Amino acid sequence: MARLGKRVRPRDKPLMHSLPIFLDLTGRKVALIGDGETADARRRLIERAGGIVVGEEDGEARIGFVAIAGELPAQAAANRLRGRGLLVNVADRPALCDFTLPAIVDRDPVIVAFGTGGRSAGLAKTLRQRLEALLPADLGRLADALFVARKAIRARWSEPDVRRRAIDAALSEGGPIDPLRSGSADAVAAWIEGADLAAVDRLVAIRLRSGDPDDLSLAEARLLGQADRIFHRPEVPSAILARARADAARTACVTPPAAPGQGLSIDLGFA
Repeated sequence: MARLGKRVRPRDKPLMHSLPIFLDLTGRKVALIGDGETADARRRLIERAGGIVVGEEDGEARIGFVAIAGELPAQAAANRLRGRGLLVNVADRPALCDFTLPAIVDRDPVIVAFGTGGRSAGLAKTLRQRLEALLPADLGRLADALFVARKAIRARWSEPDVRRRAIDAALSEGGPIDPLRSGSADAVAAWIEGADLAAVDRLVAIRLRSGDPDDLSLAEARLLGQADRIFHRPEVPSAILARARADAARTACVTPPAAPGQGLSIDLGFA
């Protein structure tokens, strides 16, 4: 696996400190250097994800973990692995890491991960603990039920846009398969066979108080995350637009069209 190369940060664009990805480690070799409690914790995590822990000399490993207390020995170990093309995580030393480990909420196959870019493991842990109390223990069953029902869902709602809105409505708060309600997996079949939820086409105006996305209210942030399309003034900063769904259409304009389209549209500008 090639080194990611020199880090270049483009200007005037909203940036994440890293790209969250989920790696399938099943049956794959993962190098681990170190011993003690931290190394044992890394070993357990690798094996829990289906990986096979090997020493640094194994040439098939493509990912490596270093759990060594001393700064210089840890850096030397990381350099050895990195020199062979491995992506490396060094425990408690984010500056030496190609990737960091998030705090995890496991509702297999649903996995929620919190990362702070190595800034604060305590903060990530606290967020995990709070969210874990909200997610039903059987949430994974809902994911499995929706996976099994894919053909039936496609048959019921053949057009992609209509299907997406139907799924969004069903999974919304209070919907027939609300993911935060225990037992929703058992309601999937009845939802598919039942009457369509009323899908209201609407245009909602959001007037920004500043260009800081943290000034968005919870309701405004939720609307941006749900919208099918965004009609925004040219001066709206990209940091605000980044709060919208990645697949939401974005159109820079002075005023939105009279017929904005199906689903939820947002008219976004400054107050």
